[in-house]
Formats: sequence, structure tokens, C-alpha cells
Amino acid sequence: METIYLAGGCLWGVQEFVKTLLGVLSTEAGRANGTTDTLDGEYDGYAECVKTTFDPECVTVDELMHYLFEIIDPYSVNQQGIDVGEKYRTGVYSEESRHLMEAQAFIDRRSDAERIAVEVKPLTNYVRSADEHQDRLTRCPDDYCHIPKDLLMKYRKDETSPTP
Repeated sequence: METIYLAGGCLWGVQEFVKTLLGVLSTEAGRANGTTDTLDGEYDGYAECVKTTFDPECVTVDELMHYLFEIIDPYSVNQQGIDVGEKYRTGVYSEESRHLMEAQAFIDRRSDAERIAVEVKPLTNYVRSADEHQDRLTRCPDDYCHIPKDLLMKYRKDETSPTP
């Protein structure tokens, strides 16, 4: 099992989408690459993210990138949907350099690579979000989400899951 951290704007929708993917074993809402180990205090530079534990025999980093790009505007800087601010930036973070190389290779192969605003960086810090943010859209399905509902459930595990 391996872990990668995916940032795609508000973490509620990203978690709801990612947890439906074939090969994803668990997800956790959190904050990547802030400067503190606490949820308290002023904004510390983090990106809202989803800690994603996956089985590399079932889903690759390249496939996870395809999935991520389905739910984000890859050209938008510090904004997804109506959520605006540095914490809503898009990114891929990992403690494994191989994951970062695969994510960057995915971007570099695209014809629009020079326009992509998705950062690919080593994970330097991770803080789990408060319980109220864990699986938020499962518990409160009518809360705001920048990802359309039909896309959120596109890969539900109880249905035949297409590949990207």
C-alpha cells in the first residue's frame, strides 16, 4: 500500500470523489505543507488535501492524476469553483520521489503542460483535518461542493468502474 496527497480545491469534494476510485483503500481530509502541526491559529500556507492510501497493483499514480484532472481546473491558480485562496490550490504531494516523478511526467506529457498550475512537491508536513471535515459530503450530501454531483459518483465502487 502507498500514500499520496491530492489537493484539488475544497477537500470535501475531493475526498468524496477519490474514495470511490478502484484501488483506493482509504482517504483522510487534511492539510499539506503548512508550517505548523496544529489546526489552530492563522493560516500557515497549507493546501487542503486528501491523504489517499492506494494499492499500486490496482491503480497507478498516472491513473490517479487522470482522475484528479477530471475534477479540477488545472489552469486555475488558488481557486477551484467559488473557493478562492492559497489553501485551495491544486497539487500532488508525497514522501515518495517516485510518485512525484510520475505525477510530473503526467503533466509534462500534456500538450498544455506550460499552462498547468498544479504543483508537484515533496510532502513536508501533514495535519489531519478536524472530524467535522472527514467524509463531509457523505454525512451532509447537500453541502456545497465545486464538483458536480454526477461527477462525484462517476466511479462508485458498487457500479462497474470505468478507467480513465
